Amino acid sequence: MKKSAVLIAGGCIMMLLSSCRDQVKAESYKNSGKGTPLTAGATGDNSETSLDWNGTYKGILPCADCEGIETALTLTKESTYLLESRYRGKGKQIYVEQGTFSWNTQGNTIQLSGGKDGLGKYFVGENMLIQLDRSGQRVSGALADNYILKKTGLTMAIVSDATLTETYWKLTEVMGKPLKTSAMQKREAHLILKKDGSRVQGFGGCNTFFGSYGLNPGNRIHFDKIASTMMACPDMETESGFFKVLQMADNYAIQGDKLQLNKARMAPLAKFEAVYLK
Repeated sequence: MKKSAVLIAGGCIMMLLSSCRDQVKAESYKNSGKGTPLTAGATGDNSETSLDWNGTYKGILPCADCEGIETALTLTKESTYLLESRYRGKGKQIYVEQGTFSWNTQGNTIQLSGGKDGLGKYFVGENMLIQLDRSGQRVSGALADNYILKKTGLTMAIVSDATLTETYWKLTEVMGKPLKTSAMQKREAHLILKKDGSRVQGFGGCNTFFGSYGLNPGNRIHFDKIASTMMACPDMETESGFFKVLQMADNYAIQGDKLQLNKARMAPLAKFEAVYLK
């Protein structure tokens, strides 16, 4: 009789333990999915205490009426933040917000002081921030990964696009080949598009050139009546390629301080970098 009682009691204990384990697994699974509240365990280790979270995070967040929100969020150990945002396709203005942030009780989510109506919540992961919805849940669906900001080594993550005109554009690549400056070359190859009279001028690597250009909607561009001095140099390959680009290019693209001249949808014909003269 005693033996039977022991066996029955042991069986009950095993069933109870198994039930507890299943319940823990179910809770873990439920809380790990997208679209559910992100919570931490009741241990002393959490994002606030265990991760190197201070720094700058960058990404392009979804936007209902623009091409995306270029976002850079910098967090400091003093619980202050700097949020920089630019709406792609709606001009070059950068919106800047500064304030403080606070952690939730689990130590895994921050709330920006400037966030209104439940916005400004971010789950803090290793080298990333995940923007949460108004109820503090991760956004689900096909765009879920687009709400992630990744940590960078930059302190200023957003750079306003350089302007096409009145900028000194240094040539860095021609026909897929990085530019190699000759030791005998005294000046770098470059071009400048002047607003006044739609004139273009520059240096090809050996000769100075000048001419005109025209712009059309959709980043369309064409160069006309390009002429140059007639000096001879030991290496004319770069200049020849540069002048060919000016004949072929029909569109351009600018991102940050980088310019590309293209032909239709082919690979870039030439790449340039903005140089800001002091």
